[in-house]
Formats: sequence, structure tokens, C-alpha cells
Amino acid sequence: MSRTPFTRHWLFAFVAQLAKFGMVGLVGFAVDITVFNLLRATVFSPDAVDSGPIWAKVVSTVLAILANWVGNRYWTFSKDRQSQTVREGLEFFAVSLVGMGIGLACLWVSHYVLGYTSVIADNISSNVIGLLLGAVFRFTLYRYWVFSPTRRARLAGAPAPAPAPATTSTGSLRLPARPERGLVTER
Repeated sequence: MSRTPFTRHWLFAFVAQLAKFGMVGLVGFAVDITVFNLLRATVFSPDAVDSGPIWAKVVSTVLAILANWVGNRYWTFSKDRQSQTVREGLEFFAVSLVGMGIGLACLWVSHYVLGYTSVIADNISSNVIGLLLGAVFRFTLYRYWVFSPTRRARLAGAPAPAPAPATTSTGSLRLPARPERGLVTER
């Protein structure tokens, strides 16, 4: 019974963080898709520039990354942001670039390998399939690397939090082999 409140609290916190990430992502998505389609229809039109859709996606994604960093830093992961802003920004940008690469790979395969060259096909491959795959990758690395609470503590010079108590395969708490100093073991 004692594990239930902790599990509920952790689950609620995780879902809340995931929802915030999703809302920030929607803003980034709006920036990305708007800029992508404007550039694809104008300066990076496939008729004017052979690799126009790719360049349009690069520019739109970089702008979306900047919007997402601000939203994630100051809202989604605000409690876990690092004091070293430049380092955090570089790590965020690196993870985001790999996420962008996932979206670009989906667009490239669809557009150049499979031959689906319509505006709709480009949007589905990059802004639906690529975005979903990239979002899973980014959330995981933002949560467990860029904005990791344990990493933030280590970077700030504070001792890392104590590891969670070990459990058995049935989920029950496993006691240490010998009691820690100051604990009463028998009466």
C-alpha cells in the first residue's frame, strides 16, 4: 500500500510533463509546418531548387527548435534546467538536430526513394511520421539527459540523490544485508 501514493504521484508528474512537452511541441509544430510550407511554396520550391523541400525543412525545423527550447526550458522542464545555459542549449540543440534528422530521413525516403513528391506526401512523411518518431526520441533524451534532475545536481556540485531502494522481482522492498548505522533491528 505504501507504494501506491508514490506511484500515483510519479505517474501524475510524468503525464503532466508529457502534456507540457506536447503543448510546447504543438507551438513548435505550428512554427515548423507554417515556415516549411511557406518556404516550399516560394524560395525553396522544388521547381526552383532541386532539393528545395529538404532546405525548407531544415530552416523550418531550426526555427521550431529555438521555440521549443524556450518552451521546454522555462515550462516543461523548468524545475530541472541546468545553471549552465549554454551547455544545456547545445545539448538541447544536438538532440533536436538528431530528431530533425529523423524527420528529414522520412522526407528523403518518401520524396526521393519512393517518389512521393506531392505537397501532401511531403507533409505526411516529414510532419506526421518523422515528427512522431522524432518526438519520442527527443522527449526521452530531454528527460533523461538534457534536463535530468540527477545530472543537474552533479553539474552543480551537489551530491547525486540516493538511489531508490532495491526491489525483488515481485516488487517487494529488499532490505540491505546488514542494517545501516543507527537503525534498531531487534527489540
